[in-house]
Amino acid sequence: MAVTKRLFIGRALRSEDIGETLLPKRLALPVFASDPLSSVAYAPGEVLLILSLAGLSAYHNSVWITLAVVVLLITVVASYRQTVHAYPNGGGAFAVASANFGPRAGKTVGSALLVDYVLTVAVSVSSGVDNLGSAVGAVRGNEVFCAVVVVLLLMLMNMRGVRESGKLFAVPTYAFVVCVLATVLWGAFRGLALGDTMRAPSADFEIVPEQTDLGAFAMIFLLLRAFSSGCAALTGVEAISNGVPAFRVPKERNAAATLAIMGALATSMFLGIMALALVSHVHVADHPAKDLLIDGKPAGAGYQQDPVIAQVGAAVLGDGSFAFVVLAAATALVLFLAANTAYNGFPVLGSILAQDRYLPRQLHTRGDRLAFSNGIVFLTVLAGLLIIAFRANVNQLIQLYIVGVFVSFTFSQSGMVRHWNRLLGAGETDPAARRRMKRARALNGFGAGLCLAVLLIVVLTKFTQGAWVSLVGMGAFYALMTVIRRHYDEVAEELAVDDTDEHRLDVRASQVHAVVLVSHVHKPTLRALSYAKLLSADSLVALTVATDPEATDRLKTEWHSRHIDIPLKVLDAPYREITHPVITYVKQLRKEHPDDVVSVIIPEYVVGHWWETVLHNQSALRLKGRLHLAPGVTITSVPWQLDSAEAARVRLRRRARLRAQLRAPGAVRRGTEPPSRRP
Repeated sequence: MAVTKRLFIGRALRSEDIGETLLPKRLALPVFASDPLSSVAYAPGEVLLILSLAGLSAYHNSVWITLAVVVLLITVVASYRQTVHAYPNGGGAFAVASANFGPRAGKTVGSALLVDYVLTVAVSVSSGVDNLGSAVGAVRGNEVFCAVVVVLLLMLMNMRGVRESGKLFAVPTYAFVVCVLATVLWGAFRGLALGDTMRAPSADFEIVPEQTDLGAFAMIFLLLRAFSSGCAALTGVEAISNGVPAFRVPKERNAAATLAIMGALATSMFLGIMALALVSHVHVADHPAKDLLIDGKPAGAGYQQDPVIAQVGAAVLGDGSFAFVVLAAATALVLFLAANTAYNGFPVLGSILAQDRYLPRQLHTRGDRLAFSNGIVFLTVLAGLLIIAFRANVNQLIQLYIVGVFVSFTFSQSGMVRHWNRLLGAGETDPAARRRMKRARALNGFGAGLCLAVLLIVVLTKFTQGAWVSLVGMGAFYALMTVIRRHYDEVAEELAVDDTDEHRLDVRASQVHAVVLVSHVHKPTLRALSYAKLLSADSLVALTVATDPEATDRLKTEWHSRHIDIPLKVLDAPYREITHPVITYVKQLRKEHPDDVVSVIIPEYVVGHWWETVLHNQSALRLKGRLHLAPGVTITSVPWQLDSAEAARVRLRRRARLRAQLRAPGAVRRGTEPPSRRP
């Protein structure tokens, strides 16, 4: 098991090596920004899909929707740059909301972000599989299986550590950025300089509008719905502010610079793809089988509608050309890797929430590679279940999206307004500093109002399409965090030491009644009996359960023949069950001596192979599980090492000596140092 773990995850890192895992900007960008960068692969398509409900005549509105999304994106990026400087310890919107609005707001934001991160993995991977299917026919019909496999691979890569995953994901992310920008520039050159006419594969298709003769109110609602779908381009923007501690020093400056780079790239790519989609006359429909007409006839169930970016690539680069295949491959890869934004955001946020006792403390623990391994596994399970439940359908999953994003955006920007108000009211006298704070407050106030408006639009336009599922998920996480925090608070209060407890240290303990569980007279039993004698308990008895009369008679005969000076008590077991008679005896002993302590001593085998645990100690485990619930009872395990355990220990010592020799002074000169340790 250890060898397999090292093979897939790598060698364990020491705690003091955490500095080696910090990210420079060139690696932080693909790690934290792959989600917003990759959104250009599906956000333009979501806008056109909604507008297609009103037919081709509504496509001209996509220009204004695109500009509105870009303004929102720039505003949010600029606002989060301020958040990074104001709250450099990470946590992003959760830290801002908790500090300025209290724990309830913090839990609300935390639950929204957790839901959003799970959806990010599900949507990104499903969209990647969808795009890959446009170039690889074998993927069609096996989307769910392919998506689950990709999620598992992402989990393994992230278990290797943030820096390792950054190195793995840097090339595909930068390749996608280069491919998209090259496509946009080449398309602009062909259209403006060469005067070429670029036609998408669907340019000659007609769209049958599902909604005709729309009134003013219905048209406004449709435009708002298209805008809310286009806002998917903003997903993942907050990940950098959540992961500031993962950056190299100066952390906040590097994080802010990465945010600016991400914003510039995402804006340019989104604008370029939307412009080329309109110029090349990309036609898509929410139900292409019946709403798209090819030569005047419905496309039919056999038609597979390619994503917008794939159709743009075919129009600009040539359908089936080498450049088109490279773009399709880069798009599929970056959509898979866009989930990596969540794989870095979710575990970090989970760690912060666990530190504040809102989630299990295990999520705050770093694994062998100094990554938050438990959070990574938790995210994988949730995302996998979501993909299976929605059959990896991007159009259905996307409707659940961005609700949590704009909940966090709204709280974050509103909290920053209160943050600046507090600083301005604290007596800051420097005029330059006050002007800077007022400008920042104005920007955050504008962003808060804009994000609140978008949140209301998203909820109103997408509630029946699936946004309610996100709200239910947020409520479930909120309730879970509330229950966990209440439990931890109650346990802390229960275990707190007061003056009475300190006084008890000076008082002699009550009597101790020792009970040794035995099944045979063998070496582990004799060791447990010897240990029990060392306790100098006020009473000592050996206890066995008569599940087999013949075996019990043999035990009593050998017990007396060896002259063991400890009384042996035999409990009847008419139903051949061990646990209940022992529990009943211990409870009766406690009832007879309510002020005393009953110490139950259990001999156990120490084995050297994982499969041996199935063959031994099962009764002891069940007993301990029940005895732990009995008040006034202590349980002691007396281990006996089997030969297999000794052999395993020898193997471990041999490996430790080998590692010590490989890392000894002069190992580099002799050429025996492991490759991973060489410079």
